[in-house]
Amino acid sequence: MGPAVNPRFKDSGIIEKPLWQVWRWDFLAEVRVQEGEPLENALRRFKRKVQQEDIIKEVKRHSYYLKPGEKRRVKAALARKRNRKKARKEQD
Repeated sequence: MGPAVNPRFKDSGIIEKPLWQVWRWDFLAEVRVQEGEPLENALRRFKRKVQQEDIIKEVKRHSYYLKPGEKRRVKAALARKRNRKKARKEQD
């Protein structure tokens, strides 16, 4: 299945990008290597930045489709898990 063509732009040759291409570019982590800095340090900074910005989590979330009912069940399960954890902490 190719990219979608918007009827407004049909004659102009403009093609809309698929959704995955649009959201994917919002999550670019960038680290500049300073002069004389070892590559291992820059790689460590890059990994930390990717982890802090939850890029991996977001990519995994978009890697498959969840039906609305499934989303609600997952959301409810996470809420139950949070509440159990909160109750455990309050007991201590």
